[in-house]
Amino acid sequence: MARAYAHWPLCVAATLVLAACAGPAPLSGARPAATTVLTPSPQPRAAPLPSPPPLPPPAPLPSPEPLPPPASLPPTTTSGPAAQIEPAPQAVPTTPPVSRPTNDTIVLVLPLESPLYGHAAEAVRAGFLAAANAAGSGARARVVGHGDDGVLPAFSSAADSGAALLVGPLTRDDLKTVLAFAMARPRTLALNQPDDGSALPDDAYALALSVESDAALLARRARDDGARTITAVTSDAPLQRRFKAAFAAAWERAGGSTLRDYRFDTNPEVLGLLRRELSARPADATLLCVAAGEAALVRSFLPPGRVYASSQVADGLSTQTLRDLEGVRYVEIPWLADPGGSAFARLPRANFGDPVLERLYALGLDAFAIAELLASPIPPDRIEIDGATGHLSLMPTRVFARDGRIMVIHDGQSALDTATQ
Repeated sequence: MARAYAHWPLCVAATLVLAACAGPAPLSGARPAATTVLTPSPQPRAAPLPSPPPLPPPAPLPSPEPLPPPASLPPTTTSGPAAQIEPAPQAVPTTPPVSRPTNDTIVLVLPLESPLYGHAAEAVRAGFLAAANAAGSGARARVVGHGDDGVLPAFSSAADSGAALLVGPLTRDDLKTVLAFAMARPRTLALNQPDDGSALPDDAYALALSVESDAALLARRARDDGARTITAVTSDAPLQRRFKAAFAAAWERAGGSTLRDYRFDTNPEVLGLLRRELSARPADATLLCVAAGEAALVRSFLPPGRVYASSQVADGLSTQTLRDLEGVRYVEIPWLADPGGSAFARLPRANFGDPVLERLYALGLDAFAIAELLASPIPPDRIEIDGATGHLSLMPTRVFARDGRIMVIHDGQSALDTATQ
């Protein structure tokens, strides 16, 4: 209470100051009247006080004694505790530690609970378990599901189980999250690859159904076909832009000229301009980077010549529409390109009725086949197999290169281009 009363004058003074400053001065208007200054009435002058007597001068202080020179320190090379003191080491970035497995389990981590990626994850899961059972290793495989934001807890749970190998993540965003988060994990086979081309950390591998692999294969085929100039017609879809960019990079690395790129637009006037431009500047071949439902429309505006297209160009098209794509070449996985092949006779078919899900099922098949090899205590330096998604070969970057099969559309049907197989 005494402290409160002690602060009472300060509070009153502060209140008065705030009240005085509360009203802002006007920015314009008449000049305010001069302030009248009140001066106190003169007071009678008091008689001067007598001057005090002068003080005696202070006695001089004694001079300080000189300080002794500091004792010399022993050189740092002498023995003793002082010799053990070293500068603090500089902090260096660390890579995620790799945990040691305690069993031979292979754990598949998938976004099974994601509304957006759940169906895709189910297809991969089905293929993975089908391959495990066909190999007599069903008891070795385990699946951990997660939602859109749960990849890190799922990976942590799988790593804590002492698994010999983790398989996943499936999406690029989840892979980016896992690679950016330093946590202990066992050897990992990712089912995608970094979109920026960055190197994988130690003991991490990548197997992906990337359009980049298909684009590189088509670029080699176009070169072998004798093409020297190529025109690209590309939609605004991110996947198609990626496909075109990957084709252009592979084409130019091999010495090809820069692609002439035209944006696809369904506007009839724009399509008419496209036809006139392509006729005036004909190229040896055309690259179609559009969805399946747009391919036939674009094809009708192209001049005669070879046409290459992205892998989804024939998905879900009727026989009549495929006839409009006569001669178009694209890349397909062996699982769909040659379904009756003897290489896959022992593996069960899923029959999803959707080529996208069928490709993901095939990815699951290959993921387990490779996972069994990578789960060995000492993984092989070289892996090369003919898988359901293509011919797979391990590169020094620990990313699996994948070559699919080149298909050609003829008479309303897609068939293997036997000239290149």
